[in-house]
Amino acid sequence: MPVVPQYAKRILGGGSVEVGVAVGALFLGAVLLRPYVGRLGDRFGRRFLIIGGAATVAISVGCYGLVASLPFLIGTRILTGLGEAAFFVGAAALITDLAPIARRGEAISYWSIAVYGGLALGPIIGETVRESEGYGGVWIAAGGVGVVAVLLSCFTKDVTRPEVDVGAPSPPIINRAAIAPGLVLFSGLIALAAFTVFIPLYAGEVGLESLNIVYILYAAPVLIIRVFFAGIPDRLGPNLAAALALIVTTVGMTTLAAWGTISGLLVGTVFFSLGSALLYPALFVLALSRAPETERASVIGTFSSFFDLSQGLGSILVGVVVLGAGYQGGFAVGAISAVIGLALLVARNKKSSAATRIAAHTSASEIELLSSEHSGL
Repeated sequence: MPVVPQYAKRILGGGSVEVGVAVGALFLGAVLLRPYVGRLGDRFGRRFLIIGGAATVAISVGCYGLVASLPFLIGTRILTGLGEAAFFVGAAALITDLAPIARRGEAISYWSIAVYGGLALGPIIGETVRESEGYGGVWIAAGGVGVVAVLLSCFTKDVTRPEVDVGAPSPPIINRAAIAPGLVLFSGLIALAAFTVFIPLYAGEVGLESLNIVYILYAAPVLIIRVFFAGIPDRLGPNLAAALALIVTTVGMTTLAAWGTISGLLVGTVFFSLGSALLYPALFVLALSRAPETERASVIGTFSSFFDLSQGLGSILVGVVVLGAGYQGGFAVGAISAVIGLALLVARNKKSSAATRIAAHTSASEIELLSSEHSGL
C-alpha cells in the first residue's frame, strides 16, 4: 500500500490526483464485483470465492511494473480489486458461518486481525523490500504472498454454510440491511484513504526518514484491541462502539491536520489507529443483525462495497484537496468525513428508535382491540 503511491509519483510522474486514482483503482475494481460475489457466495459457497479471489490477486499483483505507465498500473490494480472482493467476501462469510450469533462481533474482530495485520505489517515489509530490491522486488514478493494464500485457501471447506432452498428467490444484489451501516462506514473510512495514500508522502515533508515507526504505531493498537478486547462491540453494543470509534478517528485526523510536525504525525497516528480498531467490527455486526441468516454473504458483499467506495472515491477526493490545500488539508477532509459519519449514525439510531416505538404502540393497540373483542364475545 505505501509503495504504490511512491511508485506512481516518483517513477511514473503522477500528481496528487493521479496518485489517488492509482491507489483507489483497486477499491473501485472491488466495488464493481462485491455485491455480485456476495450473491454467488450464498448460492454456491465460500470456497470458490476464496480460492479464485486469492489466485486473481496473486497474478495481478505480480504483474505490476511490467509496463511503466500509469494506465497499466491502474488497469492491473482494478483486476486486483476484483480478486480481493471475491476473496474477502468468501472468507468473511465463512468466519461468520462459524461464529455463534452472540459472539459474532468477537469473531469479526479476530478475523479482522488478518485484514488489519496485513494493512499494518505489509507496509513495513514493503518498505524494507523496496529499499533493498526496488519496486520490482515488492511486486514479486507481494505476488508470492498471494500464491501462499491460494495454497492455504485449498484447505477451506463449505461445511457450515446456511442451507439455501434452491427454489427460493436469489439473495438481493444490493442488500438493504447493509445500506445504512455502510454509509456510516463510507464516511468514517475516508480518513483511512487519506492516511493510506498520503502518509507515505507526508512523512518526508515533516522530516521523518523511515515510515516503519508510523506503521508500528498504527498496527500495535489495532492488534491489541482486536486480540485482547475483541468482545467490545458485543458488550457495548455496535452503535455505541461505532460512535466511540468515529469520535477517536476525528481526534486523530484533526491532530494530523493541525499539528504539522513529526510529533503530530505520531500522536495522530495512534488516535487514528484506536478509531480504526473498533469501527469496522461494530458496523459489521450492525449490518448482519438486520438480515436473515440465508443472506449473510449478500450483506457482507453490500457492506464491504462501502469500504471499497470509501477507499476508491476517498483517494480521489483527498487527492483533489491535497492538490489545492496540501497534505494537511487532505487529513482535515478525513476528520470532517468522520464527523459526518457520526451524524449519520445518530440519525439512523433515532429513526430506528422511532420505528421501534411505533411498532410497540401498534402491537399494544392490537392487543387491546383483541381483548375488547374477546370481552364482547
